[in-house]
Amino acid sequence: MLHRRNFIQTAAVIAAASMVGFSSRLQADVLPVRRVGGPFLKTALNAYSFDALLNANARNRAIGLDLFALCDFAASQGFDGIDLTGYYFPGYPNAPEDSYLYGIKKHLHALGLAISGTGVRNDFTAADKNVRAEGVRRVKQWIEVAAKLGAPVLRVFADSQPPYHNWIEASSNATRERVEEWMAQDLRECVLHAQSFGVVVGLQNHGDFITTAEEHLRLLKKIDSPWCGAIVDTGRYLSADPYEDISTMAPYAVNWQIKTNISNKATSPRMDLIKLIKIIRRSGYRGYLPIETLSLGRKDYNPMLEVPTFLAELRNAIAQTA
Repeated sequence: MLHRRNFIQTAAVIAAASMVGFSSRLQADVLPVRRVGGPFLKTALNAYSFDALLNANARNRAIGLDLFALCDFAASQGFDGIDLTGYYFPGYPNAPEDSYLYGIKKHLHALGLAISGTGVRNDFTAADKNVRAEGVRRVKQWIEVAAKLGAPVLRVFADSQPPYHNWIEASSNATRERVEEWMAQDLRECVLHAQSFGVVVGLQNHGDFITTAEEHLRLLKKIDSPWCGAIVDTGRYLSADPYEDISTMAPYAVNWQIKTNISNKATSPRMDLIKLIKIIRRSGYRGYLPIETLSLGRKDYNPMLEVPTFLAELRNAIAQTA
């Protein structure tokens, strides 16, 4: 039974927290993410782990996996959620039919799986205004898809996309400051749309325009909205100490991509999951930790084997740091 003094103290804390929450809704620049209750970590699968099989199925329905089969696999492995990347939906980059979205949503419910997020490709580093405008259109459309699916977060990129090789080429050698300004303007427009649909925009580091926590955080502050946070890709900070970058960004995380390696090279060190989960716990993060395994140029890559192995390692790290 709760002692009367403890009850009063607890009630006061809850009331104060409620006022903070109310205040935060009135302020557009509240960062980091406010969390209550201590860390609470759930596992999720990022669909990109099965990129080759999903793309093969899109070309020939007799081979590979479709999204429904991928959800079945995730459920069979005991994941709590799944991140269904937009690339693998029929008709991408356009939105699929509502009947398909609701079919996936019903299937997930039957499996007891949550959808932890989805994501699109976009390029807001491009000097070509038409490329950026198409990115805004696409992001807005998939914000509405996310809302229909019940996905709380839509992942967007802050980096260049093909045919460009890097943001400097995409921007026609514009300064970083100039690119940040037009990127923040486009993202603010997207975030306003997301807010009206109850979806959070997650801005991911991807090793091009954003390579450090400092760059990641600076762009978030330019966007200046509680409806936009960081998706922390643990394998795409290119600094001398990526764990330090991860630690800096963890309080701002609205979702994650947990990678097997500390960088996007097969020769890079294996992710120290104990160290990583300790960092995440210290931030008080509550939510999903989607894992993403990659071939990294290996011809023997098999997600059917590597995903369960990495999931077991993640679960072990979560248990050991509890």
